[in-house]
Amino acid sequence: MQPKHSELWHHLTEEDVFEALNSHQHQGLDASSITERQRLFGANIISSRAATPAWKRLLLQFHNPLIYILLIATLVTFFLQEYVDAGVILAVVLINALIGFIQESKAEAAINSLKNLLSAQARVIRDGQVQTISASELVPGDLLILASGDKVSADIRLYECKDLQIDESALTGESVASQKTLRRLDKDTLLADRQNMAFAGTLVTYGTGKGVVIATGDHTETGKIAHMIAEATQIDTPLTRKIHAFSRLLLWVILGLALATFAIGLLYGMAATETFMAAVALAVAAIPEGLPAVVTITLAIGVRRMAKRNAIIRTLSAVETLGSTTVICSDKTGTLTENQMTVQAIFAAGHRYQISGSGYQPEGEITPASGSPELGDNLALQHCLRAGLISNDSLLKFKSERWQVEGDPTEGALITAALKSGLESADCHQDYPRLDSIPFESDRQYMATLHATPQGEKLLYLKGSVEQVLKRCKEQMTSQGQTENLNSSAINAQVETLAAQGLRVLAFACQKLPSEVNNLDAFQTHEAEEQLCFIGLQAMIDPPRAEAIRAVATCQSAGINIKMITGDHALTAGAIAKQIGILSAEESLDQGKTQKVLTGRDLAEMSDHELLDCVEQVSVYARVAPEQKLKLVTALQAHSQVVAMTGDGVNDAPALKQADIGIAMGLSGTEVAKEASDMVLTDDNFSSIEAAVEEGRTVFDNLIKFISWILPTNLGQGLVIMLAILLGVTLPVLPVQALWLNMTTAVFLGLMLAFEPKEPGIMTRAPREPNSPILSVEMIGRIVSVSSLLLLGAFGLFQWSQSHGASLEESRTLAVTLFVIVQSFFLLNCRSLSRSLFKTEMLSNLWIWGGIAAMLLAQLLFIYLPIMNQLFHSAPLSFNYWLVMLAYGAAVLLLVELEKALWRRHKIKQA
Repeated sequence: MQPKHSELWHHLTEEDVFEALNSHQHQGLDASSITERQRLFGANIISSRAATPAWKRLLLQFHNPLIYILLIATLVTFFLQEYVDAGVILAVVLINALIGFIQESKAEAAINSLKNLLSAQARVIRDGQVQTISASELVPGDLLILASGDKVSADIRLYECKDLQIDESALTGESVASQKTLRRLDKDTLLADRQNMAFAGTLVTYGTGKGVVIATGDHTETGKIAHMIAEATQIDTPLTRKIHAFSRLLLWVILGLALATFAIGLLYGMAATETFMAAVALAVAAIPEGLPAVVTITLAIGVRRMAKRNAIIRTLSAVETLGSTTVICSDKTGTLTENQMTVQAIFAAGHRYQISGSGYQPEGEITPASGSPELGDNLALQHCLRAGLISNDSLLKFKSERWQVEGDPTEGALITAALKSGLESADCHQDYPRLDSIPFESDRQYMATLHATPQGEKLLYLKGSVEQVLKRCKEQMTSQGQTENLNSSAINAQVETLAAQGLRVLAFACQKLPSEVNNLDAFQTHEAEEQLCFIGLQAMIDPPRAEAIRAVATCQSAGINIKMITGDHALTAGAIAKQIGILSAEESLDQGKTQKVLTGRDLAEMSDHELLDCVEQVSVYARVAPEQKLKLVTALQAHSQVVAMTGDGVNDAPALKQADIGIAMGLSGTEVAKEASDMVLTDDNFSSIEAAVEEGRTVFDNLIKFISWILPTNLGQGLVIMLAILLGVTLPVLPVQALWLNMTTAVFLGLMLAFEPKEPGIMTRAPREPNSPILSVEMIGRIVSVSSLLLLGAFGLFQWSQSHGASLEESRTLAVTLFVIVQSFFLLNCRSLSRSLFKTEMLSNLWIWGGIAAMLLAQLLFIYLPIMNQLFHSAPLSFNYWLVMLAYGAAVLLLVELEKALWRRHKIKQA
């Protein structure tokens, strides 16, 4: 339960707010009211979601059709007293489940971490007395006191403020601290523009204020986001969907083959027990026991590779999902941009200057435009830079190996610009000591400071909004330091040009005052009568990261659509999008519902159907509320897009949770965003997403290579057993031998494909179609052809050796070893599914050769070690058999390469 008017507090007058809350502006609440409200509204905490029990999470690891097959095989082989087979299969299942359980045991703590956003202590006025209480005890109607450095503990409506600025970037995405005011706002004012409100979890960066609590706990804006996180649907990844579909298909195929084998055996008059054993042998042979383990291990290898490239994976499947991504929805502030305001242009004495460098690092140059005087020859420019430096209440410090601002980011940008010009902060403050100041207030829209000069004069500097500064100016300063009549039209034209580029523009003015003036009392009293001298404009923006521009271009060349979703203003968002390359220069902001930049207000006016129609065409969304980010991600997913969402703030968390893959920022990101994500970038660099996409595509490629390699073995073994049943002859491969084949070759051979490096051109091809099957027609054809070759070789060699007097054990050993030899040669074919083996760097994956060597060693033990002969019913082979098998394996390799060449020619003709 919470008070009424929950969506209208910003629209009510202060009197109506206090009346609705039954609170007093000076006395606050009394003890009896507090007790009653704590009973009604509960503690000021965000509710935790019930965690999934560990036992349930463990059981869910077995919820997979392929695992069902393995468990059934385990039971059947156990009851048939094939204990070795049953034990090995069960071990594979348990290891696979354990790996998945450990990965997912990192409980989703997104909502719990939201609790940390609420300050532990709060200063309130109760019974007319200032008290410090636990923030959890706050109730609606409490009077909350704010000061610089405080974390806001509940949602409040302000009724007093002095120079109050609050960093709301984590909640709204706005890169600049919000200037607070007390004026009543329109009903439809967006969350980011509610300047008479303060919200739980945000940080006071400057000034002081008081507000009456209007919402606590789950009913705060932060609490609503927690609810959205809890409600967000957990999306199956493309790999999960494909593996599940593939496993279901495999389940029915294997069961069908086993039943067919059993039925055929009975029709041929074979004993039921013997026929049933043959069906079990076929099932064990056809089941790719190593597939779940190798999939998990391959993904884990991808996780390790990603960690080396500044991306920490929180869920294994996230590695592959990045490779399937078709759309990246990126936050702007701190993700595509530096999250550091930077002055990029200055206009002084009628001349324009560009400033290089980005962020708060004081490295860069001030370059005059064509025909403009140099820095040292423009006194107005020097005044403008000095004003930005000393008419300033913030500090620029080098801490933790980077430059940081203590105070307002805008003032930090002004300090950096001055330092780039060669001014020294300490010298300027010493030469121009401050005598008095008028702090910036949102209603006033300017800051004024009074300084003594080295010449013994007094100098007033004024900085603020263009409108407020210009109306106090009569003259403007020339480059020689003289004065001339103010040219407002030329200045406003520059302002419009700079604003159109998304730059935030501040104006500067000065006035020489008599030496006896020591304060600004007269200026405050008669400020409208003052006649100041305009000295220049400074225009700033949170600039894009240089590496982000390159990364966006690379992702676009890979067929991935980049969308910017930000809480910042439309003009700023559009300007940054053009600089980064998300928008082209000719794309404008005034094309109705088909425009390339939409605001949260536009989205609020759209129906769900209209949003679905335009969501794929629009590239930039500005002033977007948290629930709208979630809505956009869901709309894209409705178009079967695989969506990656980046973000760093609390406001991003629900969308991060809903997206196919959520990517949080490790340095600037909130704990909420990190816990709601699948992947965390340790360097907050969008270019790391490019590396992640590349790794994701490589992982998927390698998984397909493994599946394309392993299935012919299983299908070939199944076909050998079926043919033996059809012909009524002895089984060439026993169940225990099939299990040896499946497990050893999967580990020693197939797993080595997980270490294959990326394919050439991997970032120039289009993303995979989300609904495309896991195996293409080309791969299915190859699996059938290689399976047929294995059937021909193994069955033929078995029958040939039998006809030449070999023992049954020798013949079966020969058939099993042929599988090993052909799989080893075929492994080389599978290093690339389309390129020629002979154009592949042979030593680029040494694991392949190590795996082949290890497999041959294991097979030699299988053949020649007496204890292995007893366990697996094998027998030693003569040297001549090896020559035949190696020749057959080489022939298979050449035939597969020929088939790949025919497919390449076919694709060229189609193109």
